[in-house]
Amino acid sequence: MILVPAAILFASVWGTISDKRDSTQREKQGVEYISSLAPLVSALAEAQSSALAGVAAAPGSLTAAVNGVAAVDQRLGDELNTRERWTGLNQKIDQLGKVTGDPVAVFQAHAEVTDLALALYDAVRDNSELVRDPDNDISHLQQAVAADLPESVVQVSRMGDLAQQVASGDAKTKAQLAPQFGAAVEQVNSSVSELTDNLQAAVDDTGSVTLSGNLVNGLDSFRRGVESLTRGANLGGAPNTATMATAQSQLQTSLSNLSGIVTREMTVLLDDRLDSLDTDAIVALASAAAAVLLVATAMVLPLTGTGRRIFTPVPGAGPRDLDPGPAGADPGRPDAGHRAPAYGETNPTRRERSGALR
Repeated sequence: MILVPAAILFASVWGTISDKRDSTQREKQGVEYISSLAPLVSALAEAQSSALAGVAAAPGSLTAAVNGVAAVDQRLGDELNTRERWTGLNQKIDQLGKVTGDPVAVFQAHAEVTDLALALYDAVRDNSELVRDPDNDISHLQQAVAADLPESVVQVSRMGDLAQQVASGDAKTKAQLAPQFGAAVEQVNSSVSELTDNLQAAVDDTGSVTLSGNLVNGLDSFRRGVESLTRGANLGGAPNTATMATAQSQLQTSLSNLSGIVTREMTVLLDDRLDSLDTDAIVALASAAAAVLLVATAMVLPLTGTGRRIFTPVPGAGPRDLDPGPAGADPGRPDAGHRAPAYGETNPTRRERSGALR
């Protein structure tokens, strides 16, 4: 009666703990994959600027970033179901060096690749279950690092490159790229605002003692880079090339720093959750062991019991606590041992019994 419900309860608790551990491990894999995508997005932005400037060769940072993502996908691609998507993106990256034509064609080719990179971010978030994390701080952090931050970098890069193309291009180029430039500017403001809101929400809802201080510096540096690049782009006027070049360099450094901060904090929070689940597992095992021990004890005790103890007087030894009654009383009489001695009898005519009779 005890073991059956206890076993059912233990199985339910253990299954829940096991499911949470598996989910948390997948989320950690997702964080690891996302951390490898940040250098790729930054390198793609650099490659786009170089291509629009007339440089055909891909920058060395792009090759290193591709190798980094390829190594992570080789280990985690099957579990996160990203292998096919990464293979397609990698092929598109290889073809970027072969793109020729006017700036519009070059820009569109790079924009297609960066869109695929953003789609890979979304696939990692979905397949690793980061997007469904139950804790508010991790939920906001994953939204910031895997959606808002890369989107901001991509749009900032497009805004800067389009500003220069619109300013230096002919009438046809301006007509084609000016609307995209305006859209990029609006998207930058929106993405940076959402990034700030999500990071602030994560700080408000977290139990981490290091998250707030680390994020403040990283976010401030990133926002300053965005503001500098926006000023350099000079919407409606001639862009300042020197200001934009400095801002883009600052943005790449800020992106790497901020992305590293967020992914490290997410890893710490997920490790804390795993530690808590390990504690719950130990408590569940201890409770199950205690239930089994109690049942075993209850089953063993009746088998080892002696029942009622029966007192058997020792032959020749009279009862210690019984009053033997008057001297010479017949032990066979019903009142033997129960009659009180007649101390101080008031009958003066009664003769004392002889010693022989006593």
